Amino acid sequence: MLELLSTTEMGEADRLAVEAGVPSLDLMEHAGAAVADAAGRMVSIGARIVVLAGPGNNGGDGFVAARRLAEQGYRVRLALLGDRNALKGDAALMAARWHDTCEAVAAAAIHDCDLIIDGLFGAGLSRAIAGSAAEAIAAVNSSSIPVLAIDVPSGLDGTSGAPTGPVITAARTITFFRRKPGHLLLPGRRLCGVVTLANIGIPAEVLGSVAPRTFANGPALWQAAWPALQPDSHKYARGHAIAVSGPAESTGAIRLAARGALRMGAGLVTIASPRAAFPVNATHLSAIMLTPFDVPEGLAGVLADKRRNAVLIGPGCGVGPATGRMVEIALASGAACVLDADALTSFATAPADDAAPVATAGASFGYLPSSGSVAPITPVRLFDAIRARPERPTVLTPHDGEFQRLFGDIPGSRLDRARRAAARCGALVVLKGADTCIAAPDGRAAINDNAPAWLATAGSGDVLAGYITGLLAQGMPTFEAAAAAVWLHGACADRIGPGLIAEDLAEALPGVLRGLR
Repeated sequence: MLELLSTTEMGEADRLAVEAGVPSLDLMEHAGAAVADAAGRMVSIGARIVVLAGPGNNGGDGFVAARRLAEQGYRVRLALLGDRNALKGDAALMAARWHDTCEAVAAAAIHDCDLIIDGLFGAGLSRAIAGSAAEAIAAVNSSSIPVLAIDVPSGLDGTSGAPTGPVITAARTITFFRRKPGHLLLPGRRLCGVVTLANIGIPAEVLGSVAPRTFANGPALWQAAWPALQPDSHKYARGHAIAVSGPAESTGAIRLAARGALRMGAGLVTIASPRAAFPVNATHLSAIMLTPFDVPEGLAGVLADKRRNAVLIGPGCGVGPATGRMVEIALASGAACVLDADALTSFATAPADDAAPVATAGASFGYLPSSGSVAPITPVRLFDAIRARPERPTVLTPHDGEFQRLFGDIPGSRLDRARRAAARCGALVVLKGADTCIAAPDGRAAINDNAPAWLATAGSGDVLAGYITGLLAQGMPTFEAAAAAVWLHGACADRIGPGLIAEDLAEALPGVLRGLR
């Protein structure tokens, strides 16, 4: 299931299902039955199970699960947070069907069991858990007993993936109808363990009314937009990507990116090289072409050929006015633009501590504008240049540090920050990390969860930028191209395994693409 629903959207889906004639009590019965089935796959008949039930609908699901598990021969104890007589609505009705006793939720309840079912609080919790419930959570986490969480682990915000305070660490989580962003965003993904999705009778048609704009990244999201090869296709029909090199001492990054673009299917890839770096780049290239230019203004001549329809700037370029000027030239050319690394930091109000000083970066290209000859390099200047070309694809690919330097302290979850940044700058934003978020200015967003830990290695982000550029060169729509590149990047890393270095990624791509066919 691609769609991800916030807690508010999930509440609306529940409401619409009831409005369409599905009794809310049936939804709870089906949810509890799914929990019981999931528990049965974790422990054998006769196992000891403690169900922690809260005062809301999650607790109602817990009562259903407890009843069904007891009927199947499991030894079940139910610990309730609060007074049984204070329960309301469907939860009260389900509690009435539980004909055994309820002990109190407390640290002392966590004993003599093989499995804990966490039904204390659901995904909409917005406050920190305190008192006996917090003590019980501490006891759960300090035990070695596996936990099955209902919807989300108690204490986790289902929309942001962030704990509200004390939070349970689950081995498995079962959720209903559609997953939530918090199941994929970190640290929520880690706290949830393995997430299982259950159908509880909510009609799929309600999605049309809810109209979700957040998706789990995967082939089903973008494969229909994949560039199609025709029998009479030729290399120019597959696009011509330009990758802009930095100075002689830092050319490796752009070669990694260029190879990624070529492997991704761009018909031609050319590295535009400063003249001083030309011999270094020429030594290492075969299928990738090479053209010299004078930094920065000569880039306009490189991009004058409109067949050169996608350009990547940033990897290894250096931070300073020369790189900033080349970004502006690229944005003015009409080509699809991918801006990475130094192309972003060159517009930052406060460059990174380890970035080269502006004078040094400019001097490495032999370009130092005279005082007052250019407007100040700021994020606003970059965003204005992007907004001046609303119909042309523009992708920014910052990691967290670059993002903060360019956009400042945007509040909210990782997903919120990517989405707000895209709306602010008018470009698609790929906020890179273990839970990379891809956000478009129109509000669409995808969360990626297939990147293995060993993908965190020098140069891997350069290859990703090349992947995106290669797909844009072939005319793939911007959102789908970025989402596809991010997922394929993770799939390549997973295929290679531990020991990965950035050079491996492009070479693994043909095998991954073959599997998608």
